Amino acid sequence: MKFRPCIDIHNGQVKQIVGGSLKDAGSQAKENYVSTEDGAFFAELYKKSGLYGGHIIILNPVGSAYYEKDIEQAKLALDAYKGGLQIGGGITADNAERFINMGASHVIATSYVFKDGEINRDNLRSLVSAVGREHLVLDLSCRWKNDGYYIVTDRWQKYTNVKVNNETLAMLAESCDEYLIHAVDVEGKASGIEKKVVDILGNWGKLPMTYAGGVSSFEDLDILKKLGKNKIDVTIGSALDIFGGNLKYQDVINYMEESYE
Repeated sequence: MKFRPCIDIHNGQVKQIVGGSLKDAGSQAKENYVSTEDGAFFAELYKKSGLYGGHIIILNPVGSAYYEKDIEQAKLALDAYKGGLQIGGGITADNAERFINMGASHVIATSYVFKDGEINRDNLRSLVSAVGREHLVLDLSCRWKNDGYYIVTDRWQKYTNVKVNNETLAMLAESCDEYLIHAVDVEGKASGIEKKVVDILGNWGKLPMTYAGGVSSFEDLDILKKLGKNKIDVTIGSALDIFGGNLKYQDVINYMEESYE
């Protein structure tokens, strides 16, 4: 298990938000923390700490009044840590190469691939063709509905018909390098992890995966490590002291290092 840090960008600022509160209308979201620092500050911090494979998430949609401001912040981060960060938010086959050329190691795709409630295989093939499987992360962020966890798209506002299960994970693994999974119902709440999601991922565990959502304590990390069979990496947002939380950034790094001793 490794620590994968994050830089979430909304309305041109680095923020931590409650995931389920994000709305396109009015570019609204319930905010946990708004940083006075820019994207470069956090990228430089992660680079200095030797943390590789963190992700930048652009939370405003393409065409939003704030989208280009988000891109400016993302560029600052990518310039500061070339090849060390992934980026997601509005990724398509048309713009994916742009972000790789800007310095991202991978692009992270959701809505373009899981379109109109289903897996759009043509779009997936186009993305792989644009940047290569080795530069593609599929975001399987999910919410519970009726009988399972379903992938959600469009800034986590729309349910698809695609379940997060062994079949889906195995099928998509041929087309990507990693998975990123936000447990959206607990995202940004620092209320504990979604154990059932972690259990699904840990029992499959055949591709690098990063879990996000609800981590608020070292007990949560212990549970994640156990249920994920030490195969699942983790990102922590609102609970970190650098984002106004109680978990000390350096203590998390120390915890990860001790896990490998």
